[in-house]
Amino acid sequence: MATLGDIGLSAAINIISALIFLVAFAILRLQPFNDRVYFPKWYLKGLRHSPTHSGAFVTKFVNVDWRAYIRFLNWIPDALKMPEPELIDHAGLDSAVYLRIYLLGLKIFVPITLLAWAILVPVNWTNSTLTKSNFTYSDIDKLSVSNVPLGSLRFWTHIVMAYAFTFWTCFVLKTEYAKVAAMRLQFVASEKRRPDQYTVLVRNVPPDADESVSECVEHFFLVNHQDHYLMHQGVYGANKLAKLVKEKKSKQNWLDYYQLKYSRDQSKRPMMKTGFLGCFGEKVDAIDHQTAEIERLSKEIAEEKQRVRKDPKSIMPAAFVSFKTRWGAAVCAQTQQSRNPTLWLTEWAPEPRDVFWKNLAIPYVSLTIRKLIIAVIFFFLTFFFMIPIAFVQTLASIEGIRKRAPFLNVIIDVPFIKSFIQGFLPGIALKIFLIFLPTILMIMSKFEGWLSISALERKSASKYYIFTIVNVFLGNIIAGAAFEQLDSFLNQSANQIPKTIGVAVPMKASFFITYIMVDGWAGIAGEILRLKPLIFYHLKNFFLVKTEKDREEAMDPGSVGFNTGEPQIQLYFLLGLVYAVVTPFLLPFILVFFGLAYVVYRHQIINVYNQEYESAAAFWPDVHGRIIFALCFSQLSLLGLLSTKHAAQSAPFLIALPVLTISFHSFLKGRYEPAFTKYPIQVRLKVTNSCAKAFRDISKYTELEEARMRDTLEQAREPNLNLKGYLQNAYVHPIFKDEDEDEDEDFMMKLETDSVLVPTKRQSRMNTPVPSKVSAGSSPSLPDAVIHEH
Repeated sequence: MATLGDIGLSAAINIISALIFLVAFAILRLQPFNDRVYFPKWYLKGLRHSPTHSGAFVTKFVNVDWRAYIRFLNWIPDALKMPEPELIDHAGLDSAVYLRIYLLGLKIFVPITLLAWAILVPVNWTNSTLTKSNFTYSDIDKLSVSNVPLGSLRFWTHIVMAYAFTFWTCFVLKTEYAKVAAMRLQFVASEKRRPDQYTVLVRNVPPDADESVSECVEHFFLVNHQDHYLMHQGVYGANKLAKLVKEKKSKQNWLDYYQLKYSRDQSKRPMMKTGFLGCFGEKVDAIDHQTAEIERLSKEIAEEKQRVRKDPKSIMPAAFVSFKTRWGAAVCAQTQQSRNPTLWLTEWAPEPRDVFWKNLAIPYVSLTIRKLIIAVIFFFLTFFFMIPIAFVQTLASIEGIRKRAPFLNVIIDVPFIKSFIQGFLPGIALKIFLIFLPTILMIMSKFEGWLSISALERKSASKYYIFTIVNVFLGNIIAGAAFEQLDSFLNQSANQIPKTIGVAVPMKASFFITYIMVDGWAGIAGEILRLKPLIFYHLKNFFLVKTEKDREEAMDPGSVGFNTGEPQIQLYFLLGLVYAVVTPFLLPFILVFFGLAYVVYRHQIINVYNQEYESAAAFWPDVHGRIIFALCFSQLSLLGLLSTKHAAQSAPFLIALPVLTISFHSFLKGRYEPAFTKYPIQVRLKVTNSCAKAFRDISKYTELEEARMRDTLEQAREPNLNLKGYLQNAYVHPIFKDEDEDEDEDFMMKLETDSVLVPTKRQSRMNTPVPSKVSAGSSPSLPDAVIHEH
């Protein structure tokens, strides 16, 4: 059981670690040779140039201006200076709204912390229940609800505070939901034209004996959406081709490296070994070998391209279909296209940057099987992880181990070792166990077949959140309860075990405090130091960089990492809401995390991270829903705890809280969530002082009306817009864009600009369904040749 002294030692270790990381960052960021590591975003935007290109030799690598070191902490106010509208223009709405999650934590927990310490801490402290019991406890537990006598009227204070905390949290959530919804709609309304606004992804195209997939798609949409269909781009199974192109690029980089090396010293030709990692095998001329490899790969790439283009098996039963107007795309995306609901499935296309091309080649029929397999694997992964969690708990329960393993007393009784093991080691051990988890979950999400990077991150975040609740939270409480009260479990009757667990739950606050300090203090400070990207950049820069382009590729700006960052934040919301009434001592540690993380991630978003895509804050409903879950969980856990404290008269008053909270969630879901799931295009949005009023102004218009207004305005402003030219190559697989554009011109631009006659090869119309509900003007009895404008 960690004492105040153990917590103090852990706090000292983590604070010192965090300060070392922050000071090291503040100094390293000033050095010119680290500029691309700590400011890569500005280089990618073309607004910053390397300071190592000019000046004396020493000044190219070391900042010799002593005044800069006096102001070495000015990165903190600089990170807070940029106003939110400018931040949105600079980094996108996703990044700006992600930062608002940390602000939301501060808005919720600052008043809760003040109220809990002013009221609940005195109520809990002024008792002597634990001192008269035979439970293992520390001074921290005297500040918790465990120190209140059984059946005491003081429990009414905890119930009133639970209501106050719930109402305050719901008020903040409503205000923030309205604000983010208004920001999303304003962002989308003011945003420039994007290909995904006109494009729909069509899947499960039925096979046709007389037509290819491309011809079948074109004929279908000419029949059913003849007034709005513009063009389509097929989906090809080009994963093997992508591997070949990637391998060729790697060989080309090595060839450039060896040629550069030879140009500097022509007295000796560079040599290499052909075996594993260049350490084994025959020794050959490096330039000749790499040249031969590139020629071989070029031939294989050309052959694979021809196969992809001509082999019907390489063409997936899916396509990106673009329309002349946003309205036409909205109609297609949200209507059933066929009598058979499993065919011609339509959904909004991700923006081109967001498409995860590898998964487009997965047959639609296998997606359900894949998801079922991953669900089973995830179940076993989650629950078998209880084994290392139980091991971590043995580190956190020295007193329990001492009773069963007295031979360790010689080591355990050393004060510093005891404090280190109980106050620091459990948190760092759990952190180490979780290092590889995000990678595993992302691999699982990719196997499931999600088609966009944003969807992959959101699904991976959901798995991570479930895993965190089951293992990090429930696992530590349940396993910890047995270890903490091992003697009580073994020497009491079975009907007393629930009461022991009820007392042990708040006692796990000490473990979570150590975890918060390791993960939320030192871990966040370590994030800004970017030690791994720093080391890898200099290794690449020293050994592999040959040109300025290579130097840019050596930079690793990274991204916010929604799949790992958001579940981590949600754990702190859960801990804060659960322990706000039970053990208020934990709340200040939560506040330090939210405050430090907000400053650090604001700096990183401004200067470092380069977001791969822009979803316009589509993740916010997930954020809101998980906080609601945490709130309900805290209410139910308090109800269960009080039921073990003989508070039969007061505990039933908590039953209404989950009901009210769920009703509140349903209300907000119905009011604001359509802005995140529908087609929110609005051109007449005005910024008002009230975010809620702004949202009400927007919600008066249906999404089709909004799309129609946007189209009308665009036609008035740009009557000669060549929309087909704008969309022509938007959804072509990147592998075809990376190669010689002239070579692939016929492949990528098969549609001409003149009006042509498109005959159908189909002998029957079995695959042409009746018109969709919206496009009733289209008829399946059209002539075999349909005239459309290209």
